[in-house]
Amino acid sequence: MSRPLLLVDAASLYFRAFHGTPKSITAPDGTPVNAVRGFVDMIAHLIRTRRPDRLVCCLDLDWRPAWRVELISSYKAHRVAPTGGETVPDELVPQVPLILEVLAAAGIAATGATGYEADDVIGALAAREPAPVEVATGDRDLFQVITPTTRVLYCGRGVAKLEVYDDAVLHARYGVHAAQYVDFAVLRGDPSDGLPGVAGVGEKTAAGLLGTYGDLDAMLAAVDDGSLTTAPARKLASARDYLTVAPTVVRVATDAAVPAVDTALPAAPVDSDRLVELAEQWNLASPLTRLTDALTDNA
Repeated sequence: MSRPLLLVDAASLYFRAFHGTPKSITAPDGTPVNAVRGFVDMIAHLIRTRRPDRLVCCLDLDWRPAWRVELISSYKAHRVAPTGGETVPDELVPQVPLILEVLAAAGIAATGATGYEADDVIGALAAREPAPVEVATGDRDLFQVITPTTRVLYCGRGVAKLEVYDDAVLHARYGVHAAQYVDFAVLRGDPSDGLPGVAGVGEKTAAGLLGTYGDLDAMLAAVDDGSLTTAPARKLASARDYLTVAPTVVRVATDAAVPAVDTALPAAPVDSDRLVELAEQWNLASPLTRLTDALTDNA
């Protein structure tokens, strides 16, 4: 069996690393490096346990694309900083470029697509990949990319306790299949993304409706022809404007123009001297040693 291509939702993991690793971890000059340390250890753990032969850290080059906001103005609106851009903890801001430096010195690919989020990058790369794919993320929206050859490593409780989702696991947990997940997410809504959902329709009701009608289009057709007359029918009818545009906002853009990138995992850091410099400058010797060892053992 071929080894998988591992696609990492980088922002999802480094935000989790920042909040899950003590802020007391700093460089000699006092600069916080907790997110870097936590993220590097996550990558090393994933390499050791999943044994991919290729890996790409997927980036948010546009965390709130205008084309999504044009459709739903509330999309991630609560996360916009007063000065514009995304609200990011001050201690995390300088750590993101350092994470990218570490990845470059290690020889681990990192890429994004102009005008798109990391989810879109992941969806585009997974869609064009014939070999097995694993997606490491803490974002449930990526359950939609599950296929017979693509699984999601859900890291909601951290990478050490990740849950492997294929379509059977997804259906057992939520009552929907991966092909229905966009409609499920639209109906349920997601306050963390500013998606209102349909008032009064939670996960159980959404799953029940999709179990009966298959998809949102069939559901709305049933409302129109009068065959769906229960309480949810009124709720769906009142939310029709939202339901018309929300699937486009939630669905990953598998046509995102992701640039070509060398996805191969090296057997050793491509710039070991630079990695040593980073280790000394930023108090990262231990995690970078663990990452180097993971690469060597994985070869």
